Amino acid sequence: TEQNRQQKLGRCVMTRIVQKLVRAAVVVCLATMIVSRLSATEYYVDSENGSDQAAGTSPEAAWRTLAPVNDAVFRPGDKLLFKAGSRYAGQLKPVGRGTKEAPILIGMYGKGAKPRIDGEGAFEATVYIYNTEYVTVENLEVTNTGKTAKPRRRGVKVHIKDFGTAHGITLRNLYIHDVNGSIYKKKGGGGAVFWHNEGTKTKSRFDGLLIEDCHFKRCVRNGVNARGYGNRSVWYPSLNVVVRRCLLEEIPGDGIVPIACDGALIEHNVMRDCTRLLEPGDAAAGIWPFACDNTVIQFNEVSDHKAPWDAQGFDSDWNCRNTLIQYNYSHDNEGGFLLVCNNGKYKSPGNAGNIGTVVRYNISVNDGLRPEPTRAKGMFSPTFHISGPCRDTRIYNNLIYIAEKPNPSIDRTLLQMDNWGGPWPEDTKFWNNIFVTEDRTTYDNGKATGTEFKNNLYFGRHENRPADPMAIVADPRFVGAGKMATGRETLSRFGLASDSPCIGKGIVVPDFGGRDFFGRPVPDDRPPSLGPIEYPAPRNKVDN
Repeated sequence: TEQNRQQKLGRCVMTRIVQKLVRAAVVVCLATMIVSRLSATEYYVDSENGSDQAAGTSPEAAWRTLAPVNDAVFRPGDKLLFKAGSRYAGQLKPVGRGTKEAPILIGMYGKGAKPRIDGEGAFEATVYIYNTEYVTVENLEVTNTGKTAKPRRRGVKVHIKDFGTAHGITLRNLYIHDVNGSIYKKKGGGGAVFWHNEGTKTKSRFDGLLIEDCHFKRCVRNGVNARGYGNRSVWYPSLNVVVRRCLLEEIPGDGIVPIACDGALIEHNVMRDCTRLLEPGDAAAGIWPFACDNTVIQFNEVSDHKAPWDAQGFDSDWNCRNTLIQYNYSHDNEGGFLLVCNNGKYKSPGNAGNIGTVVRYNISVNDGLRPEPTRAKGMFSPTFHISGPCRDTRIYNNLIYIAEKPNPSIDRTLLQMDNWGGPWPEDTKFWNNIFVTEDRTTYDNGKATGTEFKNNLYFGRHENRPADPMAIVADPRFVGAGKMATGRETLSRFGLASDSPCIGKGIVVPDFGGRDFFGRPVPDDRPPSLGPIEYPAPRNKVDN
């Protein structure tokens, strides 16, 4: 009909208009990118041959110190490049703001060692990234050692205040070491990297904060931690925070702690050789979120944590919902494998509680061997510590291998549940796990409610073992011998032999992730095997 013809004609006209608008927007965007790149400048810094009176715009006219660098205002697409092998004293505090299409890059030029910046303890942070966005800092060596330790001393600080949302900040391939901050958490601590979002006039947060391929060594107190809007009454979480492929060595305190984030991803990091520096009673752990939702902690290895209190490899902490801890390797941590906790003294609306933690397909070996007494409870070091108002925790398809404990005073508890701040944990489920002990081990559920053990294997001397209607009490029959190893690639020895009683004895768990510790598929249409490695055992290392 004529009416239909007119309607069809109208739709065609509108389609052409939309197409033209889209093409125009693309042209404008490309033009903006071209203009930004054409107007961008490369700046060079050479501590040996440069001059602060030079233009700084070529290797032959490079600046010499950080003074002209900090006086400059960088524009989208600019690059600030330090000569390989050069060395500077002071603080790097760049000014300027990039764009998504043309970020600012701070890095190095030439071949050789990373350029080194020494804060020498004169600044709170050697590299201070303040109220900016779309900035990448990479390929630098950073130290901050003063004559004496000082609170809040750090290698790199990323800080926004009354800024709004800061996008696209990247710290990549940095070597941050020898930062002598305070060992005391309550005094402000110190560490390698610290991010802080704040503001009362304008709420501020990060969207796209990436820390990757960095090496942190001898930084006191922490590796990577943060501060933000953690109170739920004003909660304003940072988004798209990622910490991956970082190596943390000789860090005495907390390893990686995202705070006030939604959807943070912490993966493929290694924390090892932690130093014994903290005071009696001081608490720290490897990798854990605080006041976060939907955190994913996966493919990490944490070992050798020696904090006098806690000292677990992994933790789902205060005010956190839907934390997922999966495919990690924890070993030789003196406080145990896992902490799940929340302080019941802090009520809503500020505290949402600890709800929905999932811990699956992890391997824990030789955790909980605390050699020295703690101030509060002797050698307290249970493999699992679940404390306070924590609800709906799911712990399944993990392997816990507990070595013989040489000192008779060392804690031999596999599970300790208690009531931090008053309330007890509720509805904690242990399914499809393998618990192997070379020593006696015990369980203490306290007054927790709804705790369930189902389809787990127990091998060794398990005293007061919890009721488990489908328990298997037998040797799990691993393919490899031995129990000690460093590195994820060595763990295929915990695969199941063909005569293992664990094969096909698990319960099907909804939304279980679809893969085992080594990335191989796990069936969802039939019972899976117990533990983190599905049968048959992998023949070689499987990449994650």
